[in-house]
Amino acid sequence: MKIELHKIPVRKVYEGYKNNEEEGVVGYGGKLNIRPKYQREFVYKDKQRDAVVDTVRKNFPLNVMYWVVNGDGYEVLDGQQRTLSLCEYIKGNFSIDYKYFFNLQREEQEQILNYELMVYFCEGTDREKLDWFRIVNVAGEKLTEQELRNAVYAGPWLSDAKRYFSKTNCPAKVLGEPFMSGSPIRQEYLERVLLWISEGKIENYMSYHQFSPNANELWLYYNNVVNWAKVLFPTLRREMKEVPWGLLYNKFHQNAYDAAELEARASKLMADDDVTKKVGVYEYLFDGEEKHLSIRAFTPGMKRGAYERQGGVCPHCGRAFPIEEMEADHITPWHAGGKTVAENCQMLCRACNRTKSGK
Repeated sequence: MKIELHKIPVRKVYEGYKNNEEEGVVGYGGKLNIRPKYQREFVYKDKQRDAVVDTVRKNFPLNVMYWVVNGDGYEVLDGQQRTLSLCEYIKGNFSIDYKYFFNLQREEQEQILNYELMVYFCEGTDREKLDWFRIVNVAGEKLTEQELRNAVYAGPWLSDAKRYFSKTNCPAKVLGEPFMSGSPIRQEYLERVLLWISEGKIENYMSYHQFSPNANELWLYYNNVVNWAKVLFPTLRREMKEVPWGLLYNKFHQNAYDAAELEARASKLMADDDVTKKVGVYEYLFDGEEKHLSIRAFTPGMKRGAYERQGGVCPHCGRAFPIEEMEADHITPWHAGGKTVAENCQMLCRACNRTKSGK
């Protein structure tokens, strides 16, 4: 890759600045693509954003940026967050210490506009650009795994997918926020839905669809998953955000369910003190595996009490064992209404506990 250093005043970068969801983000007289397809959304927190402007106002050195030469124009390879911070401040979209750019004295404005950014112009192949993108971002705001995947599999499919899943108030958030955790702009919505539809093989899915003209399949799949969950569980709970709805949909959406019955069972399980992992309730309702619930364990005191009552003898095989070789068990199984209380505790040898019916 060919790299050449240039000094570019902030005023030049701000010339022709536009930040439009449909048309993209451009500057430098319209010749600089500030957010290429492989770049992420703006993720700086206010403190980081303000620090960039403060660095320039104090005339301190700002880290170098990298632009890729692309025909007659350029695209930001590294420095998007800093560039947006400066341009959005000059545009008047936020203030620092209650002062907007237009509130500054003329000489203060000129100082910012005349500040010279150190920019490396880079020329190379697409593969070289993406490899360099990974390298130069290591020292900055850490990229998530999905942001790195986006860099590798940039294309028309990704651009369309980000339109649905990667904006602050994107359609995916509007439709399914009660069923989704994470931040769309950090690609967590996109990553989660890709995990579901690909059954964990995200890279394979993105590679196969990289040059597809749109992400209709992914968007329709997400709609189906969310609407399925809404129909079966109309009562919203905070635990729903962590449920792997897509994976459940893949396995069980063709089965017939009574929504009223599911809701009654969910409500009962949510109120059960023995269920320590409430988020697992929804998975349990579909496959019946108690491992999702983390049923409350018997306390050491309960175990010792049962052991002493039994005289150290396993009630199933009739043999005596040290307490260390025995395990606590519900006399009446939890799924049959048995509670995790002293009266329902028995100590079984390990062999019997693993072969007991109902386990």
